[in-house]
Amino acid sequence: MGLADVTLFMVTAGSTLQWTATAASSGPSSLIVWVLGAIGMLLPIAVTVVFLSARYPDEGGLYAWTRRAFGPFAGFMTGWTYWSGTLAFLPSVLYFGAGAVLLSLPGSPEADAGPRYFIAFSIVTLLVSAVLNVRGLRIAKWLNGAGAVARWGGMVLLIVLGLATYWRFGSATPFNRQTMTPTFRLADVIFWTTLAFAFTGPEAASFMGGEIRDPRRTVPKALKLAAPMIVGIYLVGTASILLAIPPDRAEGVYGVMEAIREAAARLGLAWLIPIGGLFVAFDRIGSACLWIGALARLPTAAGVDHYLPGGFTKLHPKYGSPAVAIWTQVIVVASLVVLGQSGTSVRGAYAVLIEMMIVASMFPFLLLFGAAIKLSAGPSGMGESRIPGGRPVLVAIALLGIATTVASMAISFVPPPEEEHPTLSILKVAGLTTVLFLGGAALYAIGAIRARRRLAQGLAGGPAL
Repeated sequence: MGLADVTLFMVTAGSTLQWTATAASSGPSSLIVWVLGAIGMLLPIAVTVVFLSARYPDEGGLYAWTRRAFGPFAGFMTGWTYWSGTLAFLPSVLYFGAGAVLLSLPGSPEADAGPRYFIAFSIVTLLVSAVLNVRGLRIAKWLNGAGAVARWGGMVLLIVLGLATYWRFGSATPFNRQTMTPTFRLADVIFWTTLAFAFTGPEAASFMGGEIRDPRRTVPKALKLAAPMIVGIYLVGTASILLAIPPDRAEGVYGVMEAIREAAARLGLAWLIPIGGLFVAFDRIGSACLWIGALARLPTAAGVDHYLPGGFTKLHPKYGSPAVAIWTQVIVVASLVVLGQSGTSVRGAYAVLIEMMIVASMFPFLLLFGAAIKLSAGPSGMGESRIPGGRPVLVAIALLGIATTVASMAISFVPPPEEEHPTLSILKVAGLTTVLFLGGAALYAIGAIRARRRLAQGLAGGPAL
């Protein structure tokens, strides 16, 4: 992978229309918060990844760095929570795609859509993704590629419609000093946690250090190009939604399609609505398919597969794909969809799924920033990227990342004001997160016991001295 490939990968992994809708629901002040979030999360990720990928370019990213800094258990938990946290993210991806399909239809079908529709859409998408990925990346890549094209098509369509609406009718949302000033309302503070997670993703390029040409030079250059593009996409995408519709209509599940539908209708371009729906839906469907395939290969790539059940990474005899892992992931994600939906509304389920995902997915970044602090104490290597200001600046930026991560994880347990069953929401997030962490610790302990037994059997069966 060259500079252009790595840059595009980082932009694609680090930005999505899904979070522009969440941001727009908080109003124009979210534009300022996007910038603050970039400073609090994207900057620490960029600096620590540049430093660690330059010092240890071929070791497998987050997992190897945390294992080197804090030992094998920390490395395993980094891999486990990144893997399982991303799985926890997929239900919200599927819900977003389901909402886009609904709003691409005439009328207001979302008023009649209940949990059964969202669950059915999610399960069908998961089954299709599983079948394609079991048959191999040669087949699944077509849906993955369609999702990538749809993402950029949806972004361009949203921006063009937003600007055209503003030009013809003015802004649907007032932009002034009062609306642009961030507030500390509970709904806004909860949004900040999602925003912090939205900037994660570029670090995934470090997993492929062995496939990047001259990673010590390529990764820093790619991050310098990708970071402003990611921030720009979020800012322009959020502003485009707010130009088309007011914040109270930019709800997380439907926000992007609400903006496209409203703008297209006002401009007399209603024929663009189903096209926009296809763009947004295929963006999310392709993303789900991509992650189902990529995550199934992650345990082996991260070196944590020997802690998992023996058949988990077993390859399909005909297609050579990790079929057991793929189907296991599909079952896990489908279970999360049903558990997240139980006892609440569609909007409540979406909020629970987002909050649960944030807690698990942000944990690896605590270890990433901590690893950067610890490993920066060692001697510099040849060709290593120099951080302006040296280690003191690196440590300060890593501490900023830790503070942002801890705050985001803590606030994720707070249910949104519109949640109908706040106590149940807290119990769901806390319970599912606890099960996730305890499950990882149990797998590590069982895997360590198996490893010691194999070592003991190997020694016992060795030659006599």
